[in-house]
Amino acid sequence: MANVTDPSGNWVGNDTIFVQTGDIVDRGPDTIELYKMMHRLQFQASWTGGAVVPLLGNHEVMNMMEDYRYVTEDDVKSFGGLEERKQAWSREGTYLRTLNITALVNGTLFLHGGLHPKWALPSVETLNLEARNHLLTKTPAELWNVPLFGGDGPLWYRGYAMDGEDTVCSVLDKVLSILKANRMVIGHTPQRDGRILSRCKGRVFVIDVGISRVYGGNAAALEIVGDRVKALYPSGKVVQLA
Repeated sequence: MANVTDPSGNWVGNDTIFVQTGDIVDRGPDTIELYKMMHRLQFQASWTGGAVVPLLGNHEVMNMMEDYRYVTEDDVKSFGGLEERKQAWSREGTYLRTLNITALVNGTLFLHGGLHPKWALPSVETLNLEARNHLLTKTPAELWNVPLFGGDGPLWYRGYAMDGEDTVCSVLDKVLSILKANRMVIGHTPQRDGRILSRCKGRVFVIDVGISRVYGGNAAALEIVGDRVKALYPSGKVVQLA
């Protein structure tokens, strides 16, 4: 569909930059294999001038908080047991805790939930450093009390997907202006029709279409080349969004 991997799951995207907006975990029993694949693709892409940018979603941080409401028995078994799973998500398991919560790539701001103006800090780097500091130093119990990981934080905020158009576009203007970005791409809020949602005349895109089998198995990808934005679907259908 997006032509960045071959049938064996190896990178063939050359200099493409692929951004994954989080929530790989809590989607069934394949958590470990999916993270291994992302890690492998990061290395392979770097060899060809491309990049793979995995971001944290709210479910990654929920697991670091030891909030296991969405964890399945099969997922626990894949780690070898509950204690082994806790160890993998603890502060000793630093791979996920060093991932960013947002990325600014060629003028496009990517993150899981959405960036409210109160969290539009002077730079993306500042926001990522704050998140990483919390994740690397705080216990699971302490993470529950971090405002950055709260309901209006970048991992949970649903305003861009659910608020009225006028409100969304006004808030979006503020954030994009502060961070000197052209558009925002978010996940988190599933689009039940399996189609990527474009709002504010193509300046914010909600790309969660329920790609996991657990959530319907709808597949889609957002392709950005210069100022042209397209939605790609497995059927071969291509929709010009901007």
